[in-house]
Amino acid sequence: MSRLGDVGGRLYRGDVSINFVSRQKLWYTISGCILVIAVLALLIRGLNFSVDFKGGSIFQVKAPNASITQVEKAVSDGGGGTATVQQVGVGSGAQWQAQTAPLTITTTQHVQDSLSKELGLNVNSINTTFVGPTWGSQISSKALEALIAFLIVIVIYLSIAFEWKMASAALVALLHDILITVGIYALAGFEVSPATVIGLLTILGYSLYDTVVVFDKVRENTAGLLTSARSTYSQAANLALNQTLVRSINTSLIALLPVAAILIAGTVLLGTGELSDLALVLFVGMLSGTYSSIFIATPVLADLKEREPQYKALTKRLAARAASPRVAAKQARTQAAVPAGSAGAAVAGQPSDAPTEDDPELYDDEATPDAGTASGAAPRSPVGAGRAAPGSRPAAPGSRQQPRRTSAAKRRPNAKKKRR
Repeated sequence: MSRLGDVGGRLYRGDVSINFVSRQKLWYTISGCILVIAVLALLIRGLNFSVDFKGGSIFQVKAPNASITQVEKAVSDGGGGTATVQQVGVGSGAQWQAQTAPLTITTTQHVQDSLSKELGLNVNSINTTFVGPTWGSQISSKALEALIAFLIVIVIYLSIAFEWKMASAALVALLHDILITVGIYALAGFEVSPATVIGLLTILGYSLYDTVVVFDKVRENTAGLLTSARSTYSQAANLALNQTLVRSINTSLIALLPVAAILIAGTVLLGTGELSDLALVLFVGMLSGTYSSIFIATPVLADLKEREPQYKALTKRLAARAASPRVAAKQARTQAAVPAGSAGAAVAGQPSDAPTEDDPELYDDEATPDAGTASGAAPRSPVGAGRAAPGSRPAAPGSRQQPRRTSAAKRRPNAKKKRR
C-alpha cells in the first residue's frame, strides 16, 4: 500500500483520480439544501447584531461571585429593562457584561446604583459604555460598500487575467460562501459584531485564493485542447482539480489549526468578545471556502464551457473516437501491455488519448525493410484488419502498405549472402 505522502504525486500524475466534475449534480444538491436552510434561518430567526450595530448601553462589573440572575435583577430594578448578560473571562478576572437598549443619562445612573447596591460594589468600579444607533448604521453601510467594491474588483481582475466565465464561476463560489456563513450565524444565534464583518471579508479573499489556484491549473490543462483533442473540457478540469487537491487540503488544514486554537482560547479563556467573534467567522468561512473551490467553482466553470459550440463538437468527436473498433483494439492492446497501477495505466474518470483513424498509432511498427519483408512477407496492415495472405489481391486504393520493391532491389543480394 502506498504511503499517504505519495497520494499527491499519484493524483498529479493521474495514477488515481476522483471524478469531481461529472458528479456536479450531487454537489449542487448538497449546496442547495444547505443554502435553503441558511435562507430560512435568515428569514425566520434573523441575525443577532451586537450593540455596535443596533445601539445600546453596556455595563461591565467585576463580580466573580455573582450570578447571571443577580445581574439581570439588578439591571431590571434600576430601570434598565431586560438585559443580555454574559460572562467575559474566567477565574478571578471574570467580568459580567450587561447589554440593554439605549438609556438616558438618568436611567443609566439608576442602573449603576442598583448594580452597586445588589452586588456590593463601588459605583466607580462599574464601567458604562453608550453606543448610539448612528454608529451601527454607519458600520453596516460601510461594510456593504466594501463587499460590493470587493466583488466588482474581483470580477474585473479575473475577467482580465483569465476569462469572464472563470470570473462568473468564482463569483458564484463567493456568494455561496457568504450565504452559508451568514446562514450559520443566523441558525446558531451567534452575535454579529464589527469583528465578524472583518472576518467575513477576510475569508472571501482566502476562498478566492484557493479558487484561482485551481483555475490556473485548469487553464494550463486546457491550453490547445481544441487542437489536440486529447480530452473534453470537463475531463481536463477534473484532472486540474485532482492535481491541486492535496495542496488545497494542506493549505486549509494549516490555516484552520491556528484559527481553531484562537477560537478555543478566546471562548474558554476570555469568554465572548472580539477575538472569539473573529475566529468563529474565519473558521466557518474557511471550511465553506475550501468546499466551494473544489465542489462548486470548477464544476460551474466546466458547465459553462461545455455549452460553447466548439467544446460540444469536441465532445462528439471524442465520443465517436471512443466508439471506433480500431481505437478499442488499440486501447485493449495498450492496457494489456502496461502493468496495472503504473503511470500509463488507464485511470477512471480520465480521458484516454485514443488516436483517430488517421493516426499512425493505429498501425503496427513502421514499414521499414527488414528480414521479413525482404523475404517476400506480406506488408503489415492496420490494427484490427486481417493480414494479407500471399498471392491475395492488392489492398484497396488509399490503404496503408509498404511500397513494392523494384526488380533491381529483388536481384540485389542481402547482407548475409554477400558475406558468404
